Amino acid sequence: MTFYVEKETSETLGLDIEGIFKEVASCVLKRESCPFDCEINLTITDLESIRELNREHRGIDAATDVLSFPEIEWESEADYDGVDLSDPLLKDPQTGEVILGDIVICMEKVKAQAEEYGHSYKREFAFLIAHSMLHLLGFDHMEKEEEEVMFSHQKAALEELSISR
Repeated sequence: MTFYVEKETSETLGLDIEGIFKEVASCVLKRESCPFDCEINLTITDLESIRELNREHRGIDAATDVLSFPEIEWESEADYDGVDLSDPLLKDPQTGEVILGDIVICMEKVKAQAEEYGHSYKREFAFLIAHSMLHLLGFDHMEKEEEEVMFSHQKAALEELSISR
């Protein structure tokens, strides 16, 4: 597995961002029985940059906490049999790893939401990683049933890692 982290802001949480990212992402991949060695990119950014990305990609002119950009078009969540591994755009040519996608997290939103919900920065950051990883695996929460499934999976991953509110 390859985990890339790019920081576009000087804002910090006083945490091992890369370590938490790897731990939570690996847990989600294992829990979802992902058979691939994957490459995942994480960008830590600020309010204005995530607002711009949200406007550009979702047509919503507002800052958000996290954006997920899956590389794979899933037929259904975590349906690995439906992934066309012969597509050269899905694999890193140097490592052969499947490029799962990109996660963008707004550091200011992590802090504000942790304070709003009364839990640690670590818990909020880990929650956003788990949430986004599930999006990269094709999960969604547009419908109530989808939301129940997705949220139960992210809760289980955080519980397994003993990351609680």
